[in-house]
Amino acid sequence: MKIDVKAIPLALALGLMACVVPALAFVQYGSGTMDTRNHNGATDGFIKMPDGRDVYTFGFTNISGLIHYNNLSTAVRSGRAKNHAEFPAPTLDFKEGHNEYLSLSTLGMAMRPDLFDPHTIHFHGYPNATPVFDGEPMASISVNQGADFTYFYRLNDPGTYIYHCHREAPEHMEMGMLGNLVVRPLQDDNRVGLVCADGRAAAGAGSYAGFAYNDGDCSTGYDKDILIQFADIDPAFHDADSFAQKLPFADFVARYSVLNGRGYPDTVDTAPITNNASAFSGLLGNYDAQRIHALMTINRPGGERVLIIRLSNLSIQNFATIEIPGLPVQVIGKDAKFLRRPNGKDLRYYTSSVLIGPGESAELRIDTTGVAAGTYYLYSRNLDELHADQMDRSGAMTEIRIN
Repeated sequence: MKIDVKAIPLALALGLMACVVPALAFVQYGSGTMDTRNHNGATDGFIKMPDGRDVYTFGFTNISGLIHYNNLSTAVRSGRAKNHAEFPAPTLDFKEGHNEYLSLSTLGMAMRPDLFDPHTIHFHGYPNATPVFDGEPMASISVNQGADFTYFYRLNDPGTYIYHCHREAPEHMEMGMLGNLVVRPLQDDNRVGLVCADGRAAAGAGSYAGFAYNDGDCSTGYDKDILIQFADIDPAFHDADSFAQKLPFADFVARYSVLNGRGYPDTVDTAPITNNASAFSGLLGNYDAQRIHALMTINRPGGERVLIIRLSNLSIQNFATIEIPGLPVQVIGKDAKFLRRPNGKDLRYYTSSVLIGPGESAELRIDTTGVAAGTYYLYSRNLDELHADQMDRSGAMTEIRIN
């Protein structure tokens, strides 16, 4: 069907012109103090499991400090960009009220140079997403190999989110293209008139380090917070992708369950985990592929008392029941929504376990006042998720150390 451009009404033409403003904006990258910029590359790599096995992955890597935005040729030449996929992906840490310009460059694969899959970034849970910036491939642009694209987000809703590639999502997410994302509330930086119901100072010495939401009474305040993401891995699926074989979707069996890309006891090792990628290809060098640990510590002599766990699940198949015995766990938010109704009705609740499904998130607040010092555990109640293939006492488990 041919469209007569001359017949387009003036009002519609003006409307179409208005639609391209975000595109012009991301070329300019904004000039305000509330503008922030990040740049991820999509590529491949390897991660190391607790039993010593190296598993082939797709993933994202942060190339913000390596190249100028939209300068892909420099990214490809950089030895720290291509073939340095991280699992989970680099954490995206945003602030409410900011304008975020997030660029994605598809850098290509070392193990699969034949694979020209495009990639996207999907900000999972972002309210009222503009289709062109949503990353869902039916309505938005996918980034081909050798290309890049900049997404724009106006950050109006604080909470715990997740992000992942949405192109061929079951494959690309299972292969590792997923990460943590948090939007911090305005209340963190603007505490004028804030009165804490628990008697703590609202600002200055003795005040909370931050808040999960704009609560108005410090009831979501914390001294320390941590992002914990549950995922699982079928090494047979990853091996098939590495050797260009038919992918066993119907036969998927999770052999490794991980928190922040690690199984216990690697979850409590605060150092990055270095893979053995060079053993698989002369094009690869060993690098730190798993940079985010899952160890939680509360130093009460140093003034820390309240911990918030920002929990999410990006398994492509499995729910997880996460248990934290021995501690007063209050669920204060679900799927980036504060559990308090507009009329003030409080929906928060205390529990010892939280069921969290794929694509969901929750904020758990733990006040350690009166709690005995010691080591406590966060783990999956499903015994099938507490091993690393044939290695026992591993999987989706980590520690909370309180002194």
